[in-house]
Amino acid sequence: MLDFSSSFCDILKNRMAVFLCFLFLIISSATGCDRCVHQSKVAYFSKASALSTGACGYGSMAIGFNSGHLAAAVSSLYKDGAGCGACFQIRCKNTALCSSRGTTVIVTDLNNNNQTDFVLSSRAFMAMANKGKGQDALKHGILDVEYKRVPCEYKNQNLAVRVEESSKKPNYLAIKLLYQGGQTEVVAMDVAKVGSSNWGFMSRNHGAVWDTDRVPAGALQFRFVVTAGFDGKWIWAQKVLPENWKPGMTYDSGVQITDIAQEGCSPCDDGNWK
Repeated sequence: MLDFSSSFCDILKNRMAVFLCFLFLIISSATGCDRCVHQSKVAYFSKASALSTGACGYGSMAIGFNSGHLAAAVSSLYKDGAGCGACFQIRCKNTALCSSRGTTVIVTDLNNNNQTDFVLSSRAFMAMANKGKGQDALKHGILDVEYKRVPCEYKNQNLAVRVEESSKKPNYLAIKLLYQGGQTEVVAMDVAKVGSSNWGFMSRNHGAVWDTDRVPAGALQFRFVVTAGFDGKWIWAQKVLPENWKPGMTYDSGVQITDIAQEGCSPCDDGNWK
């Protein structure tokens, strides 16, 4: 893993840098917290498949994420796809019905209903309840909750790159990022031939899927810009795709993102969260 010393604003000067730097300066003027507590409501889908086939593009793979505790998040949390794969701890505020632990969910879809910040899989919804009261929770349909962003943890699992079936050598490459750890978002991505410093940028196609129609020949390396605190940094995966990469295959990046990002909130603590 390589942490480049250049500032986030310098690195992204050709990618709306003025706007991004201005945004980060505004955010950094607020108090930084790694886990701000938010108040909202959540509903649920009866079938987790409705979330796995959603806007993040994970498809059927999402069912295997986080024991099926999946969530669709509103646009402010979905972040045009940058929020895909983010983890949140959610607990309902009905103490007679729900446990103080709540449940942890992973974002796999966009929630277009602004009445709730999340729509959960029924499994995740029931997991907020005390033992034996999962069905009672479902009967409510919508619950008042509080939630906070938490790091995603994948034990013994690196960030993975899946080559999408739409990829066609030598002119088009689409990849999906899987198992991103930490508490950050990937906001930019570059690709180059292994051993070359001639980097080409990739674009976010949708959700967790990035693509390019300028595919270097040979084995490929990637570098990612991830938000970390109120700044950003490069994460360099030096050898990811072999020269004979194939659509439908998943490749180990050899790195994992473990950074804890900051967010501006007040008060800067977990409030009554124990």
